[in-house]
Amino acid sequence: MDVRVGDHLQMKKPHPCGGNEFDVLRVGMDFRIRCLKCGHEVMVPRAKIERNIKKILRGDQV
Repeated sequence: MDVRVGDHLQMKKPHPCGGNEFDVLRVGMDFRIRCLKCGHEVMVPRAKIERNIKKILRGDQV
């Protein structure tokens, strides 16, 4: 899956704050993502992220 820094991810499951869109801050074996609703940052393993992505929104689609 081609995910880049700066992409917005729409996830299948929402964050506890209710938002389901995240900004990608770091890509590698782990992803660092930031919730666009509350601003909380989390590190998540690549396998878990790739399973839960619903849609990838690039810079021109945001």
